[in-house]
Amino acid sequence: MSRLLAPLTRAVTYTRWLHLLVGAIIALVCGAVYPGLTRPGYGDWLLMLVTPVPLLLGAAVFPVVRRAEGLQARLMLFPGAHARVDGDARDAGVSVAPSASWRDRGRTAVWLTLRLWAGCAVAFVTGQLMALALELVDATSGGPAEAESLVPVPGYGWAYALLVPVPPLVLVGVVALAGRLMASAALALLGPSAAERLAALEERTEQLLERNRIARELHDSIGHALTVAVVQAGAARAAADPAFTDRALDAIEETGRAALEDLERVLLVLRESEQPASRRPTLTEADRLLDSARASGAEVDAEVLGALDTVPGPVSREGYRILQEALTNVLRHSGTVPIRVAVTVDAARLWLDVRNPLPAGAPVSGGGGGSGSGLRGIRERAALLGGRARTGPEAGQWRVHVELPLG
Repeated sequence: MSRLLAPLTRAVTYTRWLHLLVGAIIALVCGAVYPGLTRPGYGDWLLMLVTPVPLLLGAAVFPVVRRAEGLQARLMLFPGAHARVDGDARDAGVSVAPSASWRDRGRTAVWLTLRLWAGCAVAFVTGQLMALALELVDATSGGPAEAESLVPVPGYGWAYALLVPVPPLVLVGVVALAGRLMASAALALLGPSAAERLAALEERTEQLLERNRIARELHDSIGHALTVAVVQAGAARAAADPAFTDRALDAIEETGRAALEDLERVLLVLRESEQPASRRPTLTEADRLLDSARASGAEVDAEVLGALDTVPGPVSREGYRILQEALTNVLRHSGTVPIRVAVTVDAARLWLDVRNPLPAGAPVSGGGGGSGSGLRGIRERAALLGGRARTGPEAGQWRVHVELPLG
């Protein structure tokens, strides 16, 4: 019984009812002009169903009509939190975009026609069942019947009072079923087209790629800053030398300031601020990374062959992050060991090579340089640029070798 009476307490039943009745307005307007709404016959009803169809087909040609119908369907057939989301039809499964093709216009025309006929049917059933309820009330009181329905009520008597609630309950059930069918039709006829689904999928893919890129940026920048700070603090405590401590604090301050700049830039992107994000560092600023590693106590031997300022922006920016992560891995997993850095640029490619001795007792496979998200980020960055990266132990050293095309 509770399931049968549930539509009575659901707001969606009445919003769908209103949506269906609104669809019949144009038929009633046309019927009021001709043939008139006074005691219409079956032929008149049929004429009212057919007359507005050419008008609806003409309206469906305009792209904005599909948008208007989608908004109405979302608000009235699918009430809830998703109905108040601006510009995103994924929650309701109904598109709010204008027609982008003739296929969309055709689906809109079918929807308008279906809404017209369903609205007229529901309006007819509503009128008949409410008239029947009024006739039952009149039969109960013994007064003359003022409403006329297709189902006559014979005689008079108080027993008819028991039947008065039946027509409204039947009406709610019919409306609930019709509303559910219209909601299903809306999903089929007003749902996103194949082009819209593809565009949404591409947008979602771009968002995921951007999130992954931001995650790598934060991991590389903040991870490098924290690693340098930890190594510098430990070295300063072990040295117990005021001069070395001052240098360590300077290095921590500089690295922390750079990390804060990177963090602010990423936060600006996440907030979608209209202010332009700060510039990302490139390989021309690689000296900052090398000096930071040296300030941590590591002996860094760097060799640069070729002009770094000729490297294209995207390659130079990703190369900077790759070098940053490689140096961070050395400091984090091997400590202040000698580091050999080689950067080579020619007309077609950029090579980055970072080597350091494996710590004593480190496993032959991966122990010296780590094998977590940092190295995975290096490989992902290289792959996105069409390059390749190799990381792992080689002849007693941990090696990070990256090759990036400049084209």
